[in-house]
Amino acid sequence: MLGYALRRIALAAPTLLLVSLIVFTIMRAVPGDPAEVMAGDLATPEYVAELRRRMGLDQPLPVQFVRWLGSVARGDLGTSIMTGEPVLPAMLSRLAVTAQVVVPSFLLALLIAIPAGLIAASRRNTAVDFATVTFVVAGLSVPSFWTGLLLILFFGVQLQWLPTVGFVSVTEDFTTALTYLALPVLSLLLVEMATVARMARSSTIEVLGQEYITHARAKGLPERKVIWRHALPNAVAPVLTVAGLLLGSLLGGAAVIETVFTLPGLGRFLLEGIYARDYPVVQGTLLLVALIKIGVNLAVDLLYPVFDPRVRL
Repeated sequence: MLGYALRRIALAAPTLLLVSLIVFTIMRAVPGDPAEVMAGDLATPEYVAELRRRMGLDQPLPVQFVRWLGSVARGDLGTSIMTGEPVLPAMLSRLAVTAQVVVPSFLLALLIAIPAGLIAASRRNTAVDFATVTFVVAGLSVPSFWTGLLLILFFGVQLQWLPTVGFVSVTEDFTTALTYLALPVLSLLLVEMATVARMARSSTIEVLGQEYITHARAKGLPERKVIWRHALPNAVAPVLTVAGLLLGSLLGGAAVIETVFTLPGLGRFLLEGIYARDYPVVQGTLLLVALIKIGVNLAVDLLYPVFDPRVRL
């Protein structure tokens, strides 16, 4: 188990280095000069050239990349052109906002969708299975931002039960924060539940067709025990894969929901940085998102042997 974990951790380092190279290259390929954006339309060419020198943009690209990697290794991601604040603290504060929306919706999706998928698979071609499949198709067909707009219209405008814009952190006022987070969490929850339930159902159907399930039933075990003790551990590995990919993509791609609900999160921060040609913000945010995705995938890989001991071999 330890050797398996060390191999997975060792593979994460070159992946992160490759991602950092891709991020750096893509940013330099985007049209526009951050020095000109920072200087403004009325700036003189001399002032723009001075800004480029101070920002290191006059150096060759390999030199810029090596200097940037060195700064990243020291924990210095630069200073935002938009706000003038250090990028790392700014990212972490906005990541905390995004996490308060993504993590609860993700955990609720797992708690609800995995049992729902198992029950639907065990009662295949029944009304329960049909209802689950209908919900999955609807959840995967409707974008999260459209769901968010409908929730705003119904709960915020028509019923006026919940606020539709703004944000309050759970560390400031827990009760008030729940009212502000309810609609964004629900918007993501519906889509996540559909994704996880679909995989849980299809994986369980495949497992229920195996010979050891037939053998367990032939021994006279109750169907409930067959499903939860024998089918679930073997059906959960594909669900873990989908859940890991889903969590990574949600943490990095929550810009749409954050824009709809005006949340000061990481995705919106990245979007604003792209519009402003803010190299430090975009590079740092994309690198953080890549690090999160690599960490989530690594955690999923390390969980595989827990549910399937054959992976250790």
